[in-house]
Amino acid sequence: MNFKCGIIGLPNAGKSTLFNSLIKENLKIANFLLYKIKPNIGTIIIPDPRLNQLAEIVKPKYVSPATIKFIKISGLIKNSTPKWLENHFLKKIHKVQIINHVIRCFEDHKTIYNNKTRHLCPTRDIDIVNTELIFSDLETCQRAIQQIKKLSSSSDISSEFTLSVLEKCFSHLNSIGMLRLFNLTEEEKNAIRHLKFLTLKPMLYIANVNQDGFDNNPYLREVYNIAVREKSSVIAVCAKTKPDNDTKHNGREYKEDFMLQNSFQNCIISASYKLLNLKTYFTTGVKEVRAWIAPINTTAIQSAEKIHTDLKKGFIRAKIIAFSDFILYKGEHGAKKAGRVYFEGKDYIIKDGNIVYFLFKI
Repeated sequence: MNFKCGIIGLPNAGKSTLFNSLIKENLKIANFLLYKIKPNIGTIIIPDPRLNQLAEIVKPKYVSPATIKFIKISGLIKNSTPKWLENHFLKKIHKVQIINHVIRCFEDHKTIYNNKTRHLCPTRDIDIVNTELIFSDLETCQRAIQQIKKLSSSSDISSEFTLSVLEKCFSHLNSIGMLRLFNLTEEEKNAIRHLKFLTLKPMLYIANVNQDGFDNNPYLREVYNIAVREKSSVIAVCAKTKPDNDTKHNGREYKEDFMLQNSFQNCIISASYKLLNLKTYFTTGVKEVRAWIAPINTTAIQSAEKIHTDLKKGFIRAKIIAFSDFILYKGEHGAKKAGRVYFEGKDYIIKDGNIVYFLFKI
């Protein structure tokens, strides 16, 4: 499983600059309202030094890292973007797993921040975009309620439960509340997961600052305080710098009382992994060494299915080697001689760094 990130925000927040830096593209940057119907899409490789260590031992023909696909849509403006066009933009990010909301956190009097004003206010900007996401979810929720009422019978218990969840969600959204802050059980979330509500997706706020704007920046602190209330995360970046540039003040991930400094590409990847509760495991062979992304609680049989449905159908067991053992004993043969190869059943929870071989019958 690779995953997708949606990049959203107001015009002139720095979305295109960030996208250009991440994907090494050259999108047009303009200080005026520019509607672009098609989203910009690009993919980056998730750097993982463990892949190279495995490849040195296995000597495969191919090395396949995990990737992230970024989908950037045009900026949204309150009461300005045509509603049909706004809905078109937001539909492009319904299938992403996480939303990256870019907020400008530095003054630039040449830039129009919010349609008619040059005054910078992150709280206002965040509220504008979040409200548009809520309105989009309200429309999705209303359509789903109408469809269930039209098609379901009174004896359909599953539909009754889904309808009750949707009606609760509609009431919360109608009060301008985001679903990720609503107290839904896992069962309730599963009942509406297929609708891909935008406000139910994890949110990563990306605060775009100047190179000298990482410290004592009131706008940055404003974004951080909002993220704490929403149980979201914040990455502070200077989008104009190169993502793999490890110079001072390139990217920082905000915590409660400290910051981690690194390239902003790595910060975005790290924060996304945490918000989505992801791990990486590996498959190795002379043909290919490959990294796979999966949720933390993914079982062996679920992992097998992600690779190929036939692996699930004929699943027998999984052969597991810890990454540290694979490196220490120079591969599968050495790990086997040292007694560090384990055979696990379908309910085994794959761990981060596991090297996995699926045994199955044809």
